[in-house]
Amino acid sequence: MISTVSKLRTFAGKAPWGFSFFGAAAIFLATIVFTDGVGAGQIITTALTFGTMYVIVALGQMYVITAGPGNVDLSIPSTIALAGAVSMKIMDGNDALILWGLLAAIGVGIAVGCFNFALIRLLSIPPIIATLSASFLVQSASIAYGRGLRIRPPEAFAEFATGRIWGLPTLAIFALLLTVIGSVVLHRTVYGRSVTAIGQNQRAAGLAGVKVDRVRWTTYVICASLAALCGAVLAGFSGGSSLNMGEEYLLASIAVVVIGGSSVAGGQSNVAGLWGASLFMYLLVTMLNTFGVGAGIRMIMTGLMIVAIITIAGGPKPSRT
Repeated sequence: MISTVSKLRTFAGKAPWGFSFFGAAAIFLATIVFTDGVGAGQIITTALTFGTMYVIVALGQMYVITAGPGNVDLSIPSTIALAGAVSMKIMDGNDALILWGLLAAIGVGIAVGCFNFALIRLLSIPPIIATLSASFLVQSASIAYGRGLRIRPPEAFAEFATGRIWGLPTLAIFALLLTVIGSVVLHRTVYGRSVTAIGQNQRAAGLAGVKVDRVRWTTYVICASLAALCGAVLAGFSGGSSLNMGEEYLLASIAVVVIGGSSVAGGQSNVAGLWGASLFMYLLVTMLNTFGVGAGIRMIMTGLMIVAIITIAGGPKPSRT
């Protein structure tokens, strides 16, 4: 058993992105074997659609986690709810206002990101406490603004959120382009390399000339902006915004990042693995539902399997020396 775990750890270290895809494929095969192949295509299409939402929010969370130990954004669910309500209100069902609605949503994300970092930097509050506190305030704002809001998305926006191109969900293609951009920014730009350097050793990065505070501020703004964009897209997909539509993305965004091969200690990230981890998360729930597992047992088994995957594939901790 120990030898098997050791071999899995070695494989995860060499190809952390591959481990998440392997887990997703294994779960998918178990599901279609149980159903004799019935509905396999629908399962994949649905997984790509809902996995897209995980990818968008996890991409931003990955930037934050990469910035070093203790960095995490817990305001994502409330940001999704507020941005979804604001975008639907601005669009008001009018195709001509789609762009303005999306810009308003991103504006919400920028404001939340700035507020989060202000709590962290100016008041010296640990990120986990700062973003959790901010989430209560943002959620209160979303309740005040979005309660009773019954505005359907513009027809063109709804078609984008639910449509397909070449048999693939349009959202999946959009998220794929977004992850490519995110990967280039993280690995090929000064900003991205600065985030990694800060995550590996913040003090050394500062001595090397990295503007630590500026980079960390940008990171929290990017994370909140992507969460806000997800809120607008999710509202378009669901036929309108709701106050609780971001709840499932709190811990899921963190789990997807770590299962995808990024180090929870920071300084090491893996963009490609976000897709495998997102598919793994959705297909795991689908498999347990297919097997007829009760809600309570399903949550326990989901948690245990996530812990097992994180333990094996969480990635090595970077050196602090």
